[in-house]
Amino acid sequence: MASAAALRGPLGHDPAVQVPVHAGLVLPLIWRRRAPMAVFCCIALAAFVQWACDVRTPTDVTLLLTLYAVAAYSTRRRTLLAFLVLEGGVLLATLRWSVHERGTGTFVSLSAMATAAMVLGLNMRSRRDRLAALEDRAVRLERERDQQAQLAVAGERARIAREMHDIVTHNLSVMVALADGASFVQRQSPERAAAAMRQVSATGRQAITDMRRFLGVLRADEPDALRHPVPGIGQLPALVEQVRAAGLPTRLGVAGDPESVPVAAQLTVYRLVQEALTNTLKHAPAGASAQVRIGCTTEEVTVTVTDDGAGAVAVARRDPAGPAGHGLPGMRERAAAYGGRLTAGPLPGGGWRVAAVLALTTPEAL
Repeated sequence: MASAAALRGPLGHDPAVQVPVHAGLVLPLIWRRRAPMAVFCCIALAAFVQWACDVRTPTDVTLLLTLYAVAAYSTRRRTLLAFLVLEGGVLLATLRWSVHERGTGTFVSLSAMATAAMVLGLNMRSRRDRLAALEDRAVRLERERDQQAQLAVAGERARIAREMHDIVTHNLSVMVALADGASFVQRQSPERAAAAMRQVSATGRQAITDMRRFLGVLRADEPDALRHPVPGIGQLPALVEQVRAAGLPTRLGVAGDPESVPVAAQLTVYRLVQEALTNTLKHAPAGASAQVRIGCTTEEVTVTVTDDGAGAVAVARRDPAGPAGHGLPGMRERAAAYGGRLTAGPLPGGGWRVAAVLALTTPEAL
């Protein structure tokens, strides 16, 4: 609309020629972002018709706008092609309409404006691409953060499930064994039955204490959570004594210095022994006995739990939780957290053996 004032100015020509040329230079700008190269070609053609008809109008500024649009929304090759076409138009306009002695200056100034339009368009496209890359990166980082959070939640759930499985299953197995024994000897030996029931009560209290300790660590508002000792190798004698009281004769042997083993690794050793003895207590036949051997060095900890029960017991019986439970799979996960390995299976001469090796040279698992 501003450039239309030239139609009335001293440079005006026959409206039958100037109005179509003016429309051809202005109207295609509507589609400059959707089809920048096509719009540039249309406006360049209208400008060539203008030059051929010797019509001078300031509406030629639309060529700079379309060159900017090509640089901002099209490829670099098309941008270079459009710039060369516009430079050809600048040369033709200079040769026809510029005063002879000012031709060089006119050509340089018009070329500078064309270059500025192209550079502005390229900068705009670079800025837009950079913003798009940053948005894409932000989306990817947010997605990765959500995935990491989901993995952390899944890992924490698995850890809680393992701990609760070890605490509840072991203590309940001991309590069931003691209660069965008390019921069996109640008439023949009331004193032994009473002692067994007292042991049931003590085991139940210990289970409650362990659960409170574990749940207290999970709760940030538990003031006494950090004062509860974490089970370790030092608590294995009490664990073995508890299993003995439940009717499974068990021997414990510790070689090396347990004090050199990190606290988290000691908890893993304790849970491995607890789970192995619980499985033996539940599945070994009457009269079986168990043996626990712990070897501590500065580089690794070895755990071996064996019993002399029936060797034909299937793996599924020793791990009733199955592949989706927390028995042997949970024990293997605990060992793998320390870059170790765990094997479990029947012995050739009868019995069952669980062996694990924990590497202490790897970063301590959380």
